[in-house]
Amino acid sequence: MAHKIVAPSSRSNHARIVLKALLGLSFCNGGALAQNVTSATPDRIREITSKVDTSVIKANTATSRDWPTVGLDYAETRFSKLNQINSGNMKDLGLVWNYNLESLRGVEATPVVVDGIMYQSAPWSVVHAIDARTGKKLWSFDPGVDRSKAYKGCCDAVNRGVAIYNGKAFVAAYDGRLIALDAATGAKIWEKDTLIDHEHSYTITGAPRAFNGKILIGQSGAEFGARGYVTAYDAETGNQLWRWFTVPGDPSKPFEDASMEAAAKTWDPSSKYWINGGGGTPWDTITFDPDLNMVYIGTGNGSPWNRKIRSPSGGDNLYLASLVALNADTGKYIWHYQETPGDHWDYTSTQPMILADVMIDGSPRKVILHAPKNGFFFVIDRTNGKFISAKKLRRCELGDRV
Repeated sequence: MAHKIVAPSSRSNHARIVLKALLGLSFCNGGALAQNVTSATPDRIREITSKVDTSVIKANTATSRDWPTVGLDYAETRFSKLNQINSGNMKDLGLVWNYNLESLRGVEATPVVVDGIMYQSAPWSVVHAIDARTGKKLWSFDPGVDRSKAYKGCCDAVNRGVAIYNGKAFVAAYDGRLIALDAATGAKIWEKDTLIDHEHSYTITGAPRAFNGKILIGQSGAEFGARGYVTAYDAETGNQLWRWFTVPGDPSKPFEDASMEAAAKTWDPSSKYWINGGGGTPWDTITFDPDLNMVYIGTGNGSPWNRKIRSPSGGDNLYLASLVALNADTGKYIWHYQETPGDHWDYTSTQPMILADVMIDGSPRKVILHAPKNGFFFVIDRTNGKFISAKKLRRCELGDRV
């Protein structure tokens, strides 16, 4: 199967999912669509999705049978091992069905697919469950975000996807709520307000990540003034388990941990940067390594962008525009690599990363592959945050090399 999100066409005023498949061929060969067409009942969906946990997501890596998490697998490789559609038969692709997402706004989510059930988020954090064999709607859930609040975000009321874990579908709403749904029916199980305050212009457009009984989510808002952080919640109860801030707060108050105390030394307090939050919101990439038990987050730009205002005497302004490794159990800081020190250009490090095991100079290395907005392609040792290489991809104000 191949699926893609397309913009509104001349024949439709609504965003749609379009499924293209090999005409004349049945869905087969052990892929996610290989189940019986009549199996999309609530009981069947509940039976299958209740088994989706960390071990199942890891095991799926060997076959790509399903697409159970953002990026396909925990390494977020987005590379499927299925081979029914290939370069030899792509010319035979044709339309099978399309599905109306009932919105005129942007669609930025990749569907999650489990046992032929596609979970797709749409603008305003609406979630659709679709039988991918037929295009039939199974259920949809609208969290009821106030449609007059689009101005709170920089870049449309988009949503980048859902997480499926232990029979639940998790979506982060534009207004800052994290919501757990019954994956079989769409009924709401719990919701939590993830925002530390409602004075700053926080939103959420990113997809939650699920592992080891936890649901992780970051937020957006650095363009308008916000302090970045990532939070882990209990998948069953919604209780907060841990939180890590990406930039320091008011230095006259106790620091949350040693990493914030260290970061504060790289900021000029004369600007009172904490009033505007400082920025660094982790609005997209959050990646889990089950073998090292680390979570890697990519942090955003400063608030405001201009460092001369944000930190007049300069400084790296940690942990803006950085890759940061945290202990997956506790959220404790382990290491960081700042890809754009003292960011002055909105060169965020929030872009998707890929975890890979590669041979470098004859030795196996566990690395992060990352192309942030600053124009370089980085290879970073994910065990310790050490720099390996950076290749320039385009013209960049930072220079020709790192």
